[in-house]
Amino acid sequence: MSPQVSGGKVAIHFEGEPGDTRTVTYADLQEQVNKAANVLTDLGVRAGDRVAIYLPMIPEAAISMLACARIGAVHSVVFGGFSAEALRSRIDDAEAKLVITADGGYRRGSPAVLKPAVDEAVAQCPSVDNVLVVRRTGQEVAWTDKDLWWHETVDAASPDHSAEAFDSEHPLFILYTSGTTGKPKGILHTTGGYLTQTAYTHYNVFDLKDGDVYWCTADVGWVTGHSYIVYGPLANGATQVMYEGTPDTPHKGRWWEIVQKYGVSLLYTAPTAIRTFMKWGNDIPAQFDLSSLRLLGSVGEPINPEAWIWYRDHIGGGDVPIVDTWWQTETGAMMISPLPGVTACKPGSAMRPLPGISADVVDDMGEPVGPGGGGYLVLSKPWPAMLRGIWGDDQRYKDTYWLRWPQYYFAGDGAKYDQDGAIWLLGRVDDVMNVSGHRISTTEVESALVSHPLVAEAAVVGATDEMTGQGIVAFVILRSDMQAGDDAVAQLRQHVSQEIGPIAKPRQIMLVAELPKTRSGKIMRRLLRDVAEHRSLGDVTTLADPAVMNLISEGLSHGDD
Repeated sequence: MSPQVSGGKVAIHFEGEPGDTRTVTYADLQEQVNKAANVLTDLGVRAGDRVAIYLPMIPEAAISMLACARIGAVHSVVFGGFSAEALRSRIDDAEAKLVITADGGYRRGSPAVLKPAVDEAVAQCPSVDNVLVVRRTGQEVAWTDKDLWWHETVDAASPDHSAEAFDSEHPLFILYTSGTTGKPKGILHTTGGYLTQTAYTHYNVFDLKDGDVYWCTADVGWVTGHSYIVYGPLANGATQVMYEGTPDTPHKGRWWEIVQKYGVSLLYTAPTAIRTFMKWGNDIPAQFDLSSLRLLGSVGEPINPEAWIWYRDHIGGGDVPIVDTWWQTETGAMMISPLPGVTACKPGSAMRPLPGISADVVDDMGEPVGPGGGGYLVLSKPWPAMLRGIWGDDQRYKDTYWLRWPQYYFAGDGAKYDQDGAIWLLGRVDDVMNVSGHRISTTEVESALVSHPLVAEAAVVGATDEMTGQGIVAFVILRSDMQAGDDAVAQLRQHVSQEIGPIAKPRQIMLVAELPKTRSGKIMRRLLRDVAEHRSLGDVTTLADPAVMNLISEGLSHGDD
């Protein structure tokens, strides 16, 4: 049973980057959702209509999503860091009737504008009737006859609203995710099964108890924010933290300051963030009281054992369980994860499918490989939160997920079993390199590099090689507190050879100051492959700092063969 929830229980502790705070109780949340639902209805939004949401990490983002669900409208949340063109393509594909945005948000100590991107996108999207604007920063923004202020409409609306009943298969949301080629895919999720699995997994994987304070550090623009900030935790009556800003503003201990301030007991974040904290040094989290933490989670990509151990030791005090979770936008909810108190964990392994989930690792012919074997991760039976299609493109849905093996859902990830039958994720299949006929995971090589005391962070790609099919190229950030000699590159190549084998020794290692990351913190390995293969760079607009690529390209000649 989920914890009993009273209206006075805190749903969201909001912490803005400038230091402003809001406490939203469940009664407050219901009232705000009711008001927003009334405004959406007044603006002509009906069941089945699409609503685009382009907001910073503020409570209005969750309120907008829940208001859409309440009236049966289908929300399409677009990450606030995306460009006007990326927003336009998503609005246009979904034919959204309404856009909900803000004047801006705060990032790295300064207000950043959002509405100009909306204005540019909406000018090219005839389906949009209105734009509802939250005043967050107080910046002056251009105004059109489609625009309405949130505080003048929602705040003034009636708090009384009767929720409508819909079929369990009624569409809940579209969420766009990039493919390896082509336009973004609009992943479609429906209501009943999705809510069932997000609530079930949030409750059990995090061992949720009354009195917990939960914090998922994702943005609602990604599926992790949908499932484990909005729908799962709120369905379970959890109290959670929502933070608007970056981990290093106004100082590099901001996250740990928040954990201390609110007594966070459950923390769910990404390996990229963990490796960044490692690079910054152990002394920063050591300045804060993190004793309230009783469970840590990892999401977004395979976590290397070095980061897993650092997370446990320096954030969890050495004995806090870690749940390393595997799932996708397409699966809707966690699929493979340890269960605290039930599963014996291995650093870096997601372990086994959750109860009710059927996953396997198969070879090129679709045959299960068994313990000790490696291949492709597939799902062999349906699950409640599975995607119901790609919006407006049934053929792409079939071709992307079901063409290779019609009897399986193909996740697109490589995986292997160890001798005990635990599953180790190896990253996307296109991140599994074929070097002289040997399948080598970029994650394995990255883990080997990061296990060396000189290395803070590493990204590895496979580059075309006439002799071996693919050559391994590594981009490495050294720890600032370590003295690297002139032979650092040679040391690292030899270290990988010792850790994995001579076949995995990188052909080239580049020492760089930064890696190209999206605003959500994911490393864009596609751009690193472009550099490694001396191609012109593709689109860099989704990078947090596009200038990073210039520095990497200029430094390529300093690598080591």
